Amino acid sequence: MKKITNIPFLDIDSIPLLIKDFLTQKVPGFDAKVFTYENMEQQIGLKSKSFPKEQRETLCKVLEKQYSAFKLSDKQQENLALLGEENTFTVTTGHQLNLFTGPAFFVYKILQTIKLAEVLKGKFPDAHFVPLFWMASEDHDFEEINHFKTTENYYETKGKSGGAVGQIKVEDTFFISQFEEEFKDSVFGTELILLLKKAYKIGNTLTQATQIIVQELFSDFGLLVLDGDDVELKSAMKPVFKEDLVNQTLSKKSEDLVSLLSEKYGKVQVNPREINLFYLSETRDRIAFEDGRYHIVDRKQSFSEEEILNELENHPERFSPNALLRPVYQETVLPNLAYIGGNAEIMYWLELKDYFDEINLPFPILIPRNSMLMLREKTLNKIEKFDLEISDFFKNFATVMKGLLLEGNEILPYLNKQEEVLKKHFTELKEQASLTEKTFGNLVGAEETRQLKSFDRMKKRLLRAERIKQSEKMERLEKIFSTVHPGNIWQERIYNFSVFYADLGRDWLYNCYEEIEVEKSELIIFTI
Repeated sequence: MKKITNIPFLDIDSIPLLIKDFLTQKVPGFDAKVFTYENMEQQIGLKSKSFPKEQRETLCKVLEKQYSAFKLSDKQQENLALLGEENTFTVTTGHQLNLFTGPAFFVYKILQTIKLAEVLKGKFPDAHFVPLFWMASEDHDFEEINHFKTTENYYETKGKSGGAVGQIKVEDTFFISQFEEEFKDSVFGTELILLLKKAYKIGNTLTQATQIIVQELFSDFGLLVLDGDDVELKSAMKPVFKEDLVNQTLSKKSEDLVSLLSEKYGKVQVNPREINLFYLSETRDRIAFEDGRYHIVDRKQSFSEEEILNELENHPERFSPNALLRPVYQETVLPNLAYIGGNAEIMYWLELKDYFDEINLPFPILIPRNSMLMLREKTLNKIEKFDLEISDFFKNFATVMKGLLLEGNEILPYLNKQEEVLKKHFTELKEQASLTEKTFGNLVGAEETRQLKSFDRMKKRLLRAERIKQSEKMERLEKIFSTVHPGNIWQERIYNFSVFYADLGRDWLYNCYEEIEVEKSELIIFTI
């Protein structure tokens, strides 16, 4: 496995404009929240002053409890001990509890988080930095996380939907026998099969399964995993949850920023609700305020204000933040400096800055995670035969294909030349027409439009004719594109990590880790 190149996000057409503007400090108010070492030093100061000692003690206590069934690596033990010290901070990423981690970027974002913690230690030796993975165990969309895909198969498990997915117990293990059939002859296939069987043992919850997998893959790196579905952690959120219930503060305070982002960049990633909380019972249901009462949507249950505040005071574990309130939860209970996330995550975090300011909670440094692409040598050879670069596959590919089709074509330059001659003639004619009656000038303008449209039609016909003539070439090119972009999206969002781990084992993890450059947001491309 070898890195062959990297492409900065700024050079990739499909990266959202908001992310590019954020990275180049063109989004007003966020200059101090883009990753630089100067900004990180400032963030250390902000968090040092705002993170209470009692919250640090609670965090350590909860982590020790959640790790009670695991054997910690030396690095994990060290990091857990360091968390008790006031000069220790976390860098965090998070994800859903996808079956067997889901798409490969699950691994990439964790590796970048670990690497950032290591780099920061070198830059700021007077402080300590712990990489932390936040499990989204309270999400309730089971269909979104109950599957993963390899190059050969689609794997899925069954389970009862509607409640917090972390509490769902494993009952169906048919996918494991399917997986075993695909990977039994791979170099590291047995290791993967045993991990799958250990994690998804009948009776394990999806939270336990994810803890087991992440522990097996990343414990030697010192990564700590936190499950936010915890009564002691949620107790710290009572004031914030109360504000959201009674005053709808998040919705009101983020309104101006959401409007600004919508106006310039289109529809925002997640729209704030009046109330951004769910109620957890055997299901996870949205809370809505209507006719003077708090209703649990889709359930025949409602509370008066006094009743729901009593419920919050006595049972904070029954209240679950939505996607927009969850960042607030994370930053409240963690001594956190930076959050590493995908583009969609970063975009909805950006909506929250004014609200963070309102509640005097330091807004973290935001880092769009690196992406990775694994390609076979033969795929690169095919790309080179077309005189293309791998970067061409991350541009507007229709334009790239059009260029290839018409390369060396003699008719197109002739058409372009005649079109320019036509434009010149009509410019001269319009100058003369302006000296006579208005309707004649309109006629000249209409005739110019008609004739220029004819040139457009001829070019489109020419492209279609070349596509038919060079159909075999186009078919080969489209197959390469499908290899680079399986399912027409980025590889890391389709294939599970097992596709690469099966042949390369832990060396694959370490190679990915070594090539990550935390100062940059980029696509890193490897041959395997």
